[in-house]
Amino acid sequence: MTLALLSLPYTDFPLWALLAVMLVGFVTLTFGGDWLTRGAVAISSNLKINPVVIGLTVVSIATSMPEMATSLMAAQDNPGIALGNILGSNIANIGLILGIAAMIAPLKINLRLIRREVPILILVTLLFAVFALGGGFHRFEGMVLLALSVAYLVYMVRGAKQQDSQSVTDEFAEGAGRVMQKPTGVALLMIALSTAALAFGANLLVGSSVEIATRMGVSELFIGLSIVAIGTSLPELAASISAVRAGHGDLCAGNIVGSNLFNMLLIGGGVSAFAGMDVRNELLLIEFPALVLLSVLLLWIFKSGHIVSRREGAFLVLLYLAILSISGLSQFGYFF
Repeated sequence: MTLALLSLPYTDFPLWALLAVMLVGFVTLTFGGDWLTRGAVAISSNLKINPVVIGLTVVSIATSMPEMATSLMAAQDNPGIALGNILGSNIANIGLILGIAAMIAPLKINLRLIRREVPILILVTLLFAVFALGGGFHRFEGMVLLALSVAYLVYMVRGAKQQDSQSVTDEFAEGAGRVMQKPTGVALLMIALSTAALAFGANLLVGSSVEIATRMGVSELFIGLSIVAIGTSLPELAASISAVRAGHGDLCAGNIVGSNLFNMLLIGGGVSAFAGMDVRNELLLIEFPALVLLSVLLLWIFKSGHIVSRREGAFLVLLYLAILSISGLSQFGYFF
């Protein structure tokens, strides 16, 4: 089912109506991502899956579902939004969301993220960039990324033991206790409703943003890198703020790292295998280097005292705004 089959006649909408549709899309994606997270965590708890695995995989995948829905919706008719959404979401996760969370309260970082997950994230980001340099993302690249996502899940399931990070396990169990107590039937209903909400919200967000971009003369690529990327990252933002306020900063950092991994492996792989994603040259000059830089910077920040301070959070937010500004100016031809 293509975007064209689902879209409303946005060309007939006045600007205020398009903005209202975009807002409804944002809200629907946010609630859909939250319901999916709650349902997935409840089922995982009922099946006695280790909370460490839940926090770094199930929750990360669940909060990445808006990116998946939006990218698949856009892949056939608006490929610029699909790739731009993946890149923009990953950049926003590190720069904007982690930065805001750290500004609310300093984040304590578990050694597991420093020793395992962030180095893996850097390697996957470099591979993603190599595929981009090699001519784009097509079926072969998509199958490789999907295979790596399966391999990572197997690695997590086999490697995560209760004694690996007892503190993270305890924090997750405490922070998500009310969610985990839901019956399996209720959790399945939440997943079904959230899937429909994500598809509906993605359609509204993509359709209205493309129409606004067309009227303003802004490229679909920049809309994907900015508005759509931030919109589909709202579940990560909501989850991160909630975790920080509850004193579970480590879970916030783990969710962001996991979300970035699955955005590239699962979503990038799925969209590439399904429809393919061509890479515009300007992405190789700004967005891909920015994502690699932020991923490496993430490891350095995590290792510096094992805490992301408020000052470092403010720096990440400012860096994100700078990257977005340079990206926007380049889309209008000021740099390249």
